[in-house]
This record gives sequence, C-alpha cells and structure tokens, in this order.
Amino acid sequence: MPAHNADIARIFRNVAEYLEINGANAFRVRAYENAARTVESMARDVADMVAADEDLSGLPGIGEDLAKKIREIVDTGSLPLLEKLRAENPPGLLELLRVEGLGPKRVGILREKLGVESLDDLRKAVDSGAVRDLEGFGEKSEAKIGRALSALEKGRVTHEMSRMRLDEAEGFALPLLDHIRAVEGVVRAEPAGSLRRRKETVGDLDMVAVCDDPEKGPARVMDAFAAYDRVEEVVSKGETRATVRLRNGPSADLRVVPAESFGAALHYLTGSKAHNVRLRGMAEDQGCKVNEYGVFRGEERVAGETEEDLYAFFGMDFIPPELREDTGELEAARKHRLPALVTLADMRGDLHAHTDASDGRAGLEEMAEAARSRGYDYLAITDHSQAVTVAHGLDADRLAALIDAVDRVNDGLSGITLLKGCEVDILEDGSLDLPDSILKRLDLTVCSVHSRFGLPRDAQTERIVRAMDNPHFTILGHPTGRLIGKREPYAVNMERVIAAAAERGVFLELNAHPERLDLDDRHCRAAKEAGVLVAVSTDAHSPGGLDTMRFGLGQARRGWLEAKDVLNTRSLRELKKLLKR
Repeated sequence: MPAHNADIARIFRNVAEYLEINGANAFRVRAYENAARTVESMARDVADMVAADEDLSGLPGIGEDLAKKIREIVDTGSLPLLEKLRAENPPGLLELLRVEGLGPKRVGILREKLGVESLDDLRKAVDSGAVRDLEGFGEKSEAKIGRALSALEKGRVTHEMSRMRLDEAEGFALPLLDHIRAVEGVVRAEPAGSLRRRKETVGDLDMVAVCDDPEKGPARVMDAFAAYDRVEEVVSKGETRATVRLRNGPSADLRVVPAESFGAALHYLTGSKAHNVRLRGMAEDQGCKVNEYGVFRGEERVAGETEEDLYAFFGMDFIPPELREDTGELEAARKHRLPALVTLADMRGDLHAHTDASDGRAGLEEMAEAARSRGYDYLAITDHSQAVTVAHGLDADRLAALIDAVDRVNDGLSGITLLKGCEVDILEDGSLDLPDSILKRLDLTVCSVHSRFGLPRDAQTERIVRAMDNPHFTILGHPTGRLIGKREPYAVNMERVIAAAAERGVFLELNAHPERLDLDDRHCRAAKEAGVLVAVSTDAHSPGGLDTMRFGLGQARRGWLEAKDVLNTRSLRELKKLLKR
C-alpha cells in the first residue's frame, strides 16, 4: 500500500518522539519534527513526487538523508529506524504523550528517574507522590498530570481524541475525493460534515457523490470506494452507501444520490445537527418536511437539487457551511444580513513568519519570494526574541542586524515588501523581552506568551493586559496558547483581553497553524463585536507554511469575520497607518 503524506509525517513524528524521550541530540530531533511539518503541510502528494523521480532534498527541512528515508517509506510503507526504535522501547511509551502536560522531555525524565514506561506506571508514580519530587515538576504539576490521567482513564477525552485536526482530516479526505472523482460517470463528489464546516477537529469523513448513470453508476462508485488503496476495512457496502475505515485514519462514509437530491443530501450531511433541527422546524411550520432527499410538500419534491434552492425555498440567502451552527445564521439569512465572509482573495499579506535567523528553515529572500508568488503585497518577518532559547531567539544586537538585513533585501525586491517585526515574548511580569530602544525600530511586534502557562487566570490576564500598555505592542500572538489535542488553553479572561485591545488600539492574532487555530471562532466573533481587528497569520517557519492560511480563514469565517474585520486585508499603505499607535 502506498504511503501518503499523513503516513510519512506520522512516522517522522514518532521517530522524533522516541529520540527526544531517549535524550537524543536536539538538532536531530528537530530535523524529524521539521520534516513531519513539511510533509503534512504540502498540498501535493509526496508519493507522486517519488513516482515522478523528483528531487525531494530541496524541500524545506529535507536534505539528502531524509529524502532517502521518504523514498523508503513510500516504497515499503515503513521506516527501519522507527521499527528499531519501537523494538528498543516498551510498547506503551508513546501512550504517555496522550496525557496533557507530558511532552517527550518530561516522559524521558519520568522514565529515567521513576521507571515510568506506561500509563499504569504513571498512575502508580502519581498516586505515590513521587512525581512532585522530580526537578521541574512539583506538587502542582503532579496534580495536573493526575487529573489529565484520570480524564484519560475515565474516557472523558475519548470523543476529542477520536477526532483529528482539520489538516490531518484533509490529508485523508482530499486524495480519497480525487479517487472518487476519477471514477467513470461521477459528475460531482464533495466533502460534507465537520470538514466542510471547517471545524478545528474532525471525526468521521462524510462525502456525497452524483453519477450520470443512475442505474450502473452507483455500483461502480461503491466498488471503487471499497477498493481505495488506503482502505483497511470495509465496514459496510450497499447499493448507494458504503462505510470504510482508513488505514491509520478515520472512518469514511460515502453516499451516491440522484442529481435532484444532491443539494439536500449535501446540506443534511454537512450539518450541524443543531442547524438542521432548526431548519426542519421551520419546514414543519410551513407544512413541509426537509430531509436528505429534498424539501417536500406532501409527496411533491419542491426543492433540494442545490443548497441554494433549498435555502431560497425558505426565503433565505445561501448560508456558507462555516456558519451552520445555529448561532443566528438562519435568522440573518432570512433577513438578508449574512456577513460577506473573508476569503483568501481578500488577503494582502501575512503578519507572522519566521526565518533561519531563529527557528525558521528559509532565508529572507526565499520567504519574500514565497509570499510574492502567493499574490501578497507584504510579509512580516517576526523571528523569536531571546527568551525562546530553544528557537535561537534574537537578542537586541541580533535583531538589529536582522532589521538591517531586511532593509537591504527590500532594496532589491519588486512586488513584495518585507516588514520588520519580531515575535516578542511577554514575560511573567507583563514586560516585553526586548528593550524599547530596539522595538521602536520595528514596523510591528507579535507579542506572545511562551512560558508560565500555569499562572492563575487573573495573573495571566493582568500579564497580557500590562504588556499591551507598552507602546511598541502591536498584535497579541496565539492569544490562549493552546495546541489542539496537546495542550489546553491557559486560563485567561478573554473578554477582558479583547476589551483591553479595543481600548489600546492593538490587534489580536488568529494563528492559522492547524495545531493552534487560536483565536477560536467564539473569540473571533467577540473581537468583531468589540471592533478589534484580527490578524489572520500563518506563523510560517518555511515557504510551504504560508499555505496554512486557508485553515486560519476557515476559522475566521466560522467567527463571522468579513474582510473589513481582518487587519491584513489592508493595502500596505493602509496597514502602516493602522500599525502606528
């Protein structure tokens, strides 16, 4: 079975986890982590590149050695290095990473000092009070780990753990959709469910297809769906519906429907459940019923070939899938007051990107060209400040040198402008990580919390609000610090943070990296209502990282944001005016 991007990324990430747990060289660990990020962020299937005998060593973070390993994975479906690491380590070791608050380094310490090699071992260590005595842990950490472990044991996080990030779901869904669309007679095939609504996590994959031959077409599609090379198990297979379980991935459900029912089926399977229930109630009020086959008045189908005509039947404008959560969209559609949601075409630049001056994997010129090729007018270079030592953060002298380098590069650029920025750490006392004397030379700052996530809610909120008082504060980066599926948001009063941003004329970031998507949709909408502009930025660490903008825009659209609500839809001239406090 050929390996797809998600398979390759998972293998490299598992290698990195084993290496870091066992105390391997940090640069070696980072190389595998970077390779995983590069592969999973690629829109193109790496297996196709291997089949075409293309050179992989030029991809960001992929040298000759990793390129060779990718070819090996594609050819065999496995990597001998990972098999060796699995054989050398206990089978339950990586399961420990499912416990919130435990990363590879901490698991390595627990293993070395307490012999913890499984979830059962961890439970014994926590219950005995041994964890608190380890350097870097303490009583609070032990209690937090204990709570996270209990949640895992009791199944309270089972639902969320059964879901995958949006980008991971795309990695499974898009190749499968291409496979379905290539079947003879398929006129259209589309994703539905959480994926289409651009939710930050996705469970099962839902898909809808239409054939031009209603008699023989569905059988061909069902056979091809079941024969897809990533199918591990055919759970069920009927004449027009099948469910499969994908190897190392989710279940996928496909329905083949008549053309006259396509819109109704796509609407029904897109959801959300709350949205659909409300619409069914509206239909009943009009003496009709709506289901996956159409809108019916008695036995007569009166709408349902397209989603547009389904909504139009109820006197509504078409509701974009991202809004279908029963949060006021049905009423707005009926009053013709739906927002004109932001799109990729509206974006004029990206305000958060890293280079090889800190922990990025490309230089200034390469990042500038990548932004220009995507149609942007500007790209902010925001390498880390000195507090983030693991990312080779910049002190004042190194940042000054980078500022001068950006000026020199800009002199030779055409069609793109690099903005001088820095991702500046917000320290525990609310001060910024670099002196005002260097910060005043920048076009903007992205100010972020990267430490002391466990502060009490009031203290964390005060820390951020105090930082906003600095006249060189521009954008609050990834405002809640969450990592989806890995780290919960730190405790912070976002209502107060948004109000403080509005009062001070600063902005909030929606970090588009699919592991963050931070702001969430609720806070996007709250920022909009408070008049706070949101910067949808990728936090790109490579040229390919700029392509994650689409994930951030999905979240922005879920938060009802229009182009006018997004900072980086402005022209460079307009942006520079807004950046001045």
